[in-house]
Amino acid sequence: MGEPSLRERALRHLARRDHSRVELARKLSPYGSAEEIEAVLVRMSELELLSDTRFAEAWVRSKAARFGSQRLRHELARRGVSKDLIDEAIESECVESELDRARAVWQSRFGLAPDDRREWARQARFLQTRGFSTDVICKLLKEAPDESA
Repeated sequence: MGEPSLRERALRHLARRDHSRVELARKLSPYGSAEEIEAVLVRMSELELLSDTRFAEAWVRSKAARFGSQRLRHELARRGVSKDLIDEAIESECVESELDRARAVWQSRFGLAPDDRREWARQARFLQTRGFSTDVICKLLKEAPDESA
């Protein structure tokens, strides 16, 4: 049994999960020339097996409950998805507001309002690393605990 072809490698990667065009090209790069890889990517796109739009929507759908819009945008851009596709995916797949998503993440991790500045800063840093904006974090941490219920 010989070495799998570029097409077979691409199909194996796409069978596991959706990939962006840039991700798949990066994964195939050790196994072929740029022209060969481009030909395989074009063919996969023609067969609708490779779609940055579908990848972005699926990725946002799976991560939106845990991350803020800033982080979603950053991660998708890092994976080579265009800004327009990122905006469309976030707009279509994030059904809850940013504040509601931040509240759910905060509730699962902390649940209790910060008692002092140090705890407030710790909770704010956590939410910030999850990609929530400063405005959303401030609104959330200044809420009375009964308001979120």
